[in-house]
Amino acid sequence: MPVAEIIAVGTELLTPNKSDTNSLWLTSRLNECGVEVKLKTIVGDDSLRLEEAVRDAFGRSEIVITTGGLGPTEDDITRKTTAEAVDRDLVFHQELLDDLRRKFKKFGYEMPEKNRQQAFLIDGAESLPNPNGSAVGMLFRSNGRILVVLPGPPRELKPMFDEYVWPVVSDMAGGVVVVRKSLRVTGLGESRLDELIAPIYTKYENPATSTLFSKTDIEVQFTATASTADAAKALNEKLAHEVAGVLGAAVFSDDGESMEVVVGRALSEKKLTLAVAESCTGGLVAKRLTDIPGSSDFMVEGFVTYSNDAKTERLGVPKMAIDKHGAVSAEVAEAMAAGARDRAGSDIAVSITGIAGPGGGSREKPVGTVYIGFADRDSCFSRLLNLPGDRDLIRWRSSQAALDLIRRRIMNRDGK
Repeated sequence: MPVAEIIAVGTELLTPNKSDTNSLWLTSRLNECGVEVKLKTIVGDDSLRLEEAVRDAFGRSEIVITTGGLGPTEDDITRKTTAEAVDRDLVFHQELLDDLRRKFKKFGYEMPEKNRQQAFLIDGAESLPNPNGSAVGMLFRSNGRILVVLPGPPRELKPMFDEYVWPVVSDMAGGVVVVRKSLRVTGLGESRLDELIAPIYTKYENPATSTLFSKTDIEVQFTATASTADAAKALNEKLAHEVAGVLGAAVFSDDGESMEVVVGRALSEKKLTLAVAESCTGGLVAKRLTDIPGSSDFMVEGFVTYSNDAKTERLGVPKMAIDKHGAVSAEVAEAMAAGARDRAGSDIAVSITGIAGPGGGSREKPVGTVYIGFADRDSCFSRLLNLPGDRDLIRWRSSQAALDLIRRRIMNRDGK
């Protein structure tokens, strides 16, 4: 399997306000055809550093791709510097200059003289046409390796790669196809998850299995390699089916969808309406659900009752329950859910009350103590959670647990 390196060029990519999305997209496309990306580098508009980065990459990887820095301005250094990195000169191409002039004329402009430098290519490189911009790309071959020089704007880079580079790298990969599939899992820690599924996935070399932990769930990712996409997909499906069988209801998605999307679709399909009452999460559950297009089909109302008075006045939580058990308690969580359902007139309601920290905890109720309440026409109950993490993580994990409780209940799974 050939390996690749991607070098993104541009000082702006080293600022906090600009992200290198091209490398993410290129990695995905390269992986699909069996090419593994070993290193990604971001280099500012610095000729010495860029030459060193390209020279080193071209000496150790079969495929090197640069993005950006092909414009006509002084800080567009990629064309000249990549040529120096592979010890070649730049060669002028009259036909490229003529094409540039035609492009400018088409839009009613005379081509600025600065654009003339875009008619130079690395000696021996192939020109990669760019119908969406002025900068052509380049593909240089040497000793079984290729250097691909692409423009930075995604609307230019993506079609150029797909049209002219994809066939080359696919051929280098020998027709191998790589397909990924993921299961998203909630309610289990990494150690427990691996304890359950390691006896299964370790029997397989292909697909390869990896686990990716986020603040709300764990993604179990399968990567299969085969001669066709269908064959690779079949390998993934077989292993994923075995793993899902062990994990059961903890698997909430087998195609990468988020919890809120899964819950929203289930509510819509069952024609159920929902109200949400939140304290420590401050409306996070409602936000996640209403981020989904079409959420008006199921979302009725959200209450953010942060203070004790708000819980009493807006949701009808008995003051005596708060005084006796505290705002963070099973009794209050259940009263919040019941009150939200009653006032919103919804089919079901979920509530959250807890201690997100960093202060406010006690020996009896430390930071991370959270109660999730649930109410429908047949039942009203709560669940106690003891969540690790900082304030942000506790809030996010609380919202995930609330959404997961909805999912399990409406899909006739064990919610208690």
